[in-house]
Amino acid sequence: MMVAGAWHSEACAQSHIISLQKLDWSTAEHLAAEAVRVCQAQGYSVTATVVDTTGHEQVVIKGDTVPLQSLSVSYRKAYTAYSYGLAFNKNTTSELIAAKVTGPANGALNTIPEVLFVPGGVTLRTASGGTVLGGLGVSGAPGGDKDEACAQAAVKKFQADFQ
Repeated sequence: MMVAGAWHSEACAQSHIISLQKLDWSTAEHLAAEAVRVCQAQGYSVTATVVDTTGHEQVVIKGDTVPLQSLSVSYRKAYTAYSYGLAFNKNTTSELIAAKVTGPANGALNTIPEVLFVPGGVTLRTASGGTVLGGLGVSGAPGGDKDEACAQAAVKKFQADFQ
């Protein structure tokens, strides 16, 4: 009985609740909308997806004339930017590609569901650059470099709000 009582008092002293930092829905919505707006101003209709720290979609905004596949591609870019940006301390899917983070020579990481090593994803970090908050993926422009530029412009505009 003494052992059980000792464990109980230790357990009561500890918190068994995990807190995850992520963007609030309103900031995530503004971020995705800004990425779509930036691309639209350049004549590109795109989809922008924000994933949170669980890797799930938090916000999806699509332009008026985006191709169907941009929905899943923007999610996969956001997911890759979040999960591998966190693991390898990179800020974009382009940086991950340049660092050859696709895994062994056989490209094994490319076979993981939802992972897509294509430009257009940006890792979302706190304003101080430390804590990863999620990912933003953009798809639909004629080239991942253009998708990524729209995502980066949106992040630049709102990053000061990532407190």
